[in-house]
Amino acid sequence: MGALIAGAILGLLGITWLNEAMNFVATIYTRLFQLLAVPTIVLVVMTTFATFGSKGSGRIFGRTLTYTLLTTLSAGAVGALLYVLIAPANLPAEAISQGIKAVEAPSLSYSDHLISIIPNNIVKPFLDGNVLSLLLLAFAVGFGLSKLPESENKTVVVRGLHGLQELLFLLIRGLIQTLPLGIIAFSAQLSAQVSAGVVADSIGKYVMVILGGNLIQFFIVLPLFLLARGLNPWKVFTAMSPAVLMALFTKSSAATLPVTIQSAEERLKARPEVARFVLPLCTTINMNGCAAFILVTSLYVMQNGGMAITLPTILLWLLIAVVSAIGNAGVPMGCYFLTLSLMAGIGAPVGIMGIILPIFTIIDMVETAENVWSDSCVCALVGRTAWQKNTHG
Repeated sequence: MGALIAGAILGLLGITWLNEAMNFVATIYTRLFQLLAVPTIVLVVMTTFATFGSKGSGRIFGRTLTYTLLTTLSAGAVGALLYVLIAPANLPAEAISQGIKAVEAPSLSYSDHLISIIPNNIVKPFLDGNVLSLLLLAFAVGFGLSKLPESENKTVVVRGLHGLQELLFLLIRGLIQTLPLGIIAFSAQLSAQVSAGVVADSIGKYVMVILGGNLIQFFIVLPLFLLARGLNPWKVFTAMSPAVLMALFTKSSAATLPVTIQSAEERLKARPEVARFVLPLCTTINMNGCAAFILVTSLYVMQNGGMAITLPTILLWLLIAVVSAIGNAGVPMGCYFLTLSLMAGIGAPVGIMGIILPIFTIIDMVETAENVWSDSCVCALVGRTAWQKNTHG
């Protein structure tokens, strides 16, 4: 928190060379965490499957998927309810036409996006940082290792993966020890952007719906899930706050994953077999903020295109938003481009996406923090469920 305040003050000073230096440091930290995120996802999923086998992992996977769907649906429903209550008005036609200059209709459809998840080259997903493709590969290799008969060769491979994982976590701990410097840089970067007027051109009620929905999900809905399982939301949040804060500034739940796992194991005291399986999975499929953004933005864009926003329309797009969010990768602006693809696919006025673009940085920060907080809640819930089952079983 001290680093956060110090960075905000430095950013508000408006000193050009200082802002450039903070941007430089922030970029370095983001790249380093992105560097560690890819092998973290691959190794923890492989070792979890290989060590605990398909049966144990299957139970954890089922609980993770259940809580993911419940929290994502609730996030979308909150966004839909606020949209109906606040009822954003249409934008002037000239504003929409100006927004078209800021965006281009994507060349790939959503079906193309889903097909691209299936890797046809074992090296390319690593080079592209394609999180979903890497997750599929890790599942396949880990599952295959769990099915191999016990032998010296299998033991060597599994021990080698565990050794690489220990080395990776050593590097992560070293980077986290210097994290206050990164937080100063991230905070200064944000403070400078805000003081420069990045968020000045907001579009009122639409932004109120998006941010209001995220805050309700963050502070009310997700804590209620924890309370329903007998967990203290404040204790969980306090333990996971480094990851939530990191997500706020990096705008990438995938890049934040090393901090999320470290916070879960060392601060939340989650069991490694739960944290190292649930969190990489949630990073790729548990997108509460993304689901709300896709739903609300789609309704807003379609409304401006002359489509009547009825209850069946809202329910249909709630389903589309949840499915799309699950298929989205945890990278900066992933939700934005995904929504742009969906709107371009139905011929809606995508110029509105250009108007949203200048303020999306703030929206993306809040959404990513919510996503990581939701990941943390699901990890705590799955761990609690597994503990209760073992205790009573």
